[in-house]
Amino acid sequence: MSRIEEHPILGTIEKGRMVTFTYDGKEMTGYEGEPIAVALKDNGVMIHRYTTKEHKPRGLFCAIGRCTDCVMVVNGKPNIRTCVTNLEEGMVVETQYGRGAKADGKGC
Repeated sequence: MSRIEEHPILGTIEKGRMVTFTYDGKEMTGYEGEPIAVALKDNGVMIHRYTTKEHKPRGLFCAIGRCTDCVMVVNGKPNIRTCVTNLEEGMVVETQYGRGAKADGKGC
């Protein structure tokens, strides 16, 4: 897959070293410093969260940090905008259900 080389908010993305992170317990790789959402997309992940009321899937939409479609639980903290948060070695990224990490949709 192709990666974003220039981001409207973050500017030019310098390709960092290849790092590993986990997504819902699966080990994945991405380039250090690129947006988490980019690394997920490159690994085939398109769904980042499910809405609270209707449990509808959401994913990367605006890619500039304005909407909340890409929010995920990162290192145990919910509501992280993955389109503008840089990937770091060893990050733990999880699908968000409603307002938090619990799959029952009740939030954290």
